[in-house]
Amino acid sequence: MSRARQIADLGSPAANGLSNRNLIINGSMLVAQRGTSATNSGYGTVDRTKPEFSGPSITQTQTALTSGGPYNDGHRYFLRCTNTSVSSATSAYLQINQEIEAQNVATSGWNFTSTSSYVTMSFWARSSLAGTYYVLLKSHDGTAQTFSSAFTLVADTWKKIEVTVPGNSNITINTDNGHGLRCYVVPYFGTDYTTSGHTSDAWQALSSSNFTPDYAQNWANTANATFDLTGWQVEVGTSATPFEHEDYETTLSKCRRYTYIAPQHIGYTNGNATVSPSGTIQFPTNMRGSPTCTGTFTPQSGSAGTFAVASVNYSYVFVYNSAGNWTNAIGIVINDFKADAEL
Repeated sequence: MSRARQIADLGSPAANGLSNRNLIINGSMLVAQRGTSATNSGYGTVDRTKPEFSGPSITQTQTALTSGGPYNDGHRYFLRCTNTSVSSATSAYLQINQEIEAQNVATSGWNFTSTSSYVTMSFWARSSLAGTYYVLLKSHDGTAQTFSSAFTLVADTWKKIEVTVPGNSNITINTDNGHGLRCYVVPYFGTDYTTSGHTSDAWQALSSSNFTPDYAQNWANTANATFDLTGWQVEVGTSATPFEHEDYETTLSKCRRYTYIAPQHIGYTNGNATVSPSGTIQFPTNMRGSPTCTGTFTPQSGSAGTFAVASVNYSYVFVYNSAGNWTNAIGIVINDFKADAEL
């Protein structure tokens, strides 16, 4: 028997058709185009993963991993949320989510309207507070539906979580580039969003006051509380397979469909006393849609200009100096360029 045949018989993921199975992008927390630390609610560090909060003040960081269960699984980074200012408000919350593009769900092989067809969410989690936490799935098209499931953590201890979710006849997911399935890991919901009699592990019509049962531990009102997440995977089937590790460039390319950030673009020309320097930025991969583009100009000569967009689509943007105040400029530098097509 050949060496290649022996490897295939051992059941490698590629041999068994397990590549491209993770619907979560950058679940290893490997890519962080925006930076490694942020204090805003929303996208701030790790690409495609969005910590949202209200009430407490949260610092989100991409943090190096040096030991523990996820390290042994091949992970080298995790997303950490740290509570830097507590809140006892009933409206307080911290939710970590990723929005899966609708057409990626619709064509995944999950028959989401069938109760006998499943997706499985798995991830590594750690919290400084022991207790019961929840995952939440939310569909968007048609009548929005939600599904919650509980998991428990011991304080300061990594744990691998696995949740299997059936389809439901009330779910609608269109085959387009819009919102599809939003997946949440929820460190805390205040009682404005919870119901003591909530039924977990079942789909229900969206109710903003009934996402999960009440939380016993109050993460939002605990100073310096932390919550860590890595190895996030959502796949079709009734059980979790080993995490689908990708090389950095593959993951970065997937992230750039939604956000493209470049410190500098250099070399645009065509400037004189009456014609502003301008040029086209070609995106490295087609974006999800026409992005919102921002940046700043630095001329090689003349006065500073005003960054403006003449036209944009999913593959390129044409930019120019709307102030028209450069004289005899022979080239420009675009700093801090960002194209955002996030869901």
